[in-house]
Amino acid sequence: MTYRIAISGSTGLVGSALVDHFRSNGHTVTRIIRPETKINSSEPCVVMDAFVGTIEAEKLEGHEAVIHLAGASIAGGRWSASTKRLLYASRIDTTKLLSSALAKLKNKPKVFLSASAVGYYGPHPAEETLDEQSGAGSDYLARICRDWEEATQEAQNAGIRVVHLRTGVVLSKKGGALKKMLPIFQFGLGGVLGSGEQMMSWIALDEIPLVIEHLIKNEKRSGPVNVVAPHPVSNKEFTKALGRAIKRPVVFPVPTLAIKALYGEMGETLLLSGAKILPKKLLDSGYMFRYPNIEEALKVSMS
Repeated sequence: MTYRIAISGSTGLVGSALVDHFRSNGHTVTRIIRPETKINSSEPCVVMDAFVGTIEAEKLEGHEAVIHLAGASIAGGRWSASTKRLLYASRIDTTKLLSSALAKLKNKPKVFLSASAVGYYGPHPAEETLDEQSGAGSDYLARICRDWEEATQEAQNAGIRVVHLRTGVVLSKKGGALKKMLPIFQFGLGGVLGSGEQMMSWIALDEIPLVIEHLIKNEKRSGPVNVVAPHPVSNKEFTKALGRAIKRPVVFPVPTLAIKALYGEMGETLLLSGAKILPKKLLDSGYMFRYPNIEEALKVSMS
């Protein structure tokens, strides 16, 4: 069976992988784009402008699935007041607009998969294990994730199956954290961040399209789903694995105080904190991970 799938954030790291995957498997993909986004003029698209509250909703009629990934990068630098407003609006405002548009369609999608993040849970000690039943954290990122998920309520009220994609650190040399780390590690300057005990819940980019396809087909799965591999690692374990993968030493630890001085709240939240999060719903639904271990994931992520 083939699907008509609409994707926002389709030019980003994850979105691009989804577009390639679904099109190569015979599905029809419609990009949901901002007015200024440049794409091939022959591609089907829906223009959405959250800043003025407009969307070409009629073009979403008849799509079986809508995947919403749009949102400004949380790791671009220090979180100033203006940056925080952008991070919030680019997630919550766009989600509310799209959710409302889907709710009003005559031919509604069967499923609305909306991005969230494992930041929902906030930081936790390394010995504590969390899954989808665990509660929300109280820090800035956790509050964003909570409001982000609540912004889909109108679609849910309209009877659309809603899935919240609580994604972990995405591993790919094409973008995200790994792309930023690789040059440093390749020069032999990589090392543990802070204590190195903080947990990292991760997933290989190549795994995500397979997870999304599984969730589209699994009609019983809704609500939050942790899009992470089943074997989270500490920062120390990840650092050693990356060093082995690229055959470079990892001998230059980065002190906690230096990270806080350079990146402030962003560094403390994303680099020095973490949580050990398991993909219980995916495992319970029968999903078989292709890249369950960090060594396998790093190999495919750098190929």
